[in-house]
Amino acid sequence: MFSKTDMSFGVNEVLLSSVLGSVVFSIFAAQPLVIVGVTGPITVFNYTVYDIITPRGTNYFSFMCWIGLWSLAMHWILAITNACNALTYVTRFSCDIFGFYVAFIYLQKGIQVLTRQWSQAGETSAYLSIVISLLVLMTAYACGVLGGSNLFHRYVRKFVDDYGTPLTIIFFTGFVHIGHMRGVQLQTLPTSKAFYPTQDRDWFIPFWDIHVYDVFLAIPFAILLTILFYFDHNVSSLIAQGTEFPLRKPAGFHWDIFLLGLTTGLSGLLGIPFPNGLIPQAPFHTASLCVASSLPDPSETRASKGHAARVVDHVVEQRVSNLAQGLLTLGTMTGPLLRVLHLIPQGVLAGLFFVMGVRALQGNGVTKKMVFLARDAALTTASDPLGRVERRQAVWWFVGLEVVGFAATFAISQTIAAIGFPVLVLALVPVRTFLLPRFFAAEELAVLDEATASPFTMESVGGVFGDGEAGRVGAGSLRIEKTKFEVFGVSNSSLVWLNASYLDQTINHEVIQAPTDLFSSDKSR
Repeated sequence: MFSKTDMSFGVNEVLLSSVLGSVVFSIFAAQPLVIVGVTGPITVFNYTVYDIITPRGTNYFSFMCWIGLWSLAMHWILAITNACNALTYVTRFSCDIFGFYVAFIYLQKGIQVLTRQWSQAGETSAYLSIVISLLVLMTAYACGVLGGSNLFHRYVRKFVDDYGTPLTIIFFTGFVHIGHMRGVQLQTLPTSKAFYPTQDRDWFIPFWDIHVYDVFLAIPFAILLTILFYFDHNVSSLIAQGTEFPLRKPAGFHWDIFLLGLTTGLSGLLGIPFPNGLIPQAPFHTASLCVASSLPDPSETRASKGHAARVVDHVVEQRVSNLAQGLLTLGTMTGPLLRVLHLIPQGVLAGLFFVMGVRALQGNGVTKKMVFLARDAALTTASDPLGRVERRQAVWWFVGLEVVGFAATFAISQTIAAIGFPVLVLALVPVRTFLLPRFFAAEELAVLDEATASPFTMESVGGVFGDGEAGRVGAGSLRIEKTKFEVFGVSNSSLVWLNASYLDQTINHEVIQAPTDLFSSDKSR
């Protein structure tokens, strides 16, 4: 974004945008677990607007300011009219495609950083930057693998998992000064003066310094920005409050979209990128706050007898961590820390982009379905939910549609028409709602396209879409404390345990035979 907007947005603008989002949402938001900052899609939006507007001679910052102000009004209209109730139709289908798209945007940005090294620093610097970026990726990935393993004490694993990536960046920033690498002139992160914009301007944008025609020309751009933020931020909120997290505090989508409008307008007035919910940082934040307990493994075999399973007991739902990272980010805008940031080689930054992209792909539903299809069917465990889809062809078709949706979104974002990619992203929702049920059975969709968040989270927007689909239907829910099973339906004397959970943590999906009188009036049974 720095190079593609002619230095309009630099490090200080991105940092201040992250600080604004973190402070506002950590203190005032109904969903403070969501990390807010500058995302990959908004960078595409910003430099596409730059490519369209600057040839006309329009002041870029004033135009972006009016986009933010118009979008503020649109966000508030969405909040007042309870437009977030439409989130009930958002399922894993559209969320996974968008997450897949964001992951590839990160990978693309990393590649672009490396390819620029040839023209800016020469071949030697370019090749060393490639090596450094791959080393950063492998080291940070290894830290994540170690954090999820059973090696060492759990405190060591937790430390490596949480701080492995920043420590990797610090290490390789110094690593390039060892031996002969010291003689290679590497491109580093460009910075400016402390608490000053990158360009020679004031922080407050003179939004009146623009032609009246351009004020109204900003409206269609604001509509596209609002569509992007409506989907992107809410999807970040949904994934950060996914079914795998046993949350106890209710959601508040309408209020948060109101706050997002406020930060969008303020960002326009300050001339900084518009912040919104981050993928994959938002779900990573929630995952880092999970507290797990060691319990007897309910799926243990004779070979693994006595082994314990780590099961998430609860999530530490608080506002401090989000606020703290925002205030620490503000500290990096000071002179001494900006000098430190300036020492970071661009190869290390490319590696960081690769880390975020790979981690986003690793946890994405599209990737998991691809791995399932590539795996030897004879070695696929019976507990894999996708194995319950009778037509394996249905999984192929579903993944194919997800790849087509991703490819169309990614392709359009590579052209001057990238400004319209939010419309394509939003169009995925009606495709899932009205088109897919024509080609897939309800039982198949219940497995292939589960709800993004739990019914508890979705209660504020009208519940979960597809409650009437097979596997999610039935007369209510039977809950047993401690070991808890949600019963959704009975068919041919078979009890469908759709969600079997131990202490709120989903373990597997089971179909077992049971007498039909289980649902008798005697609830003590």
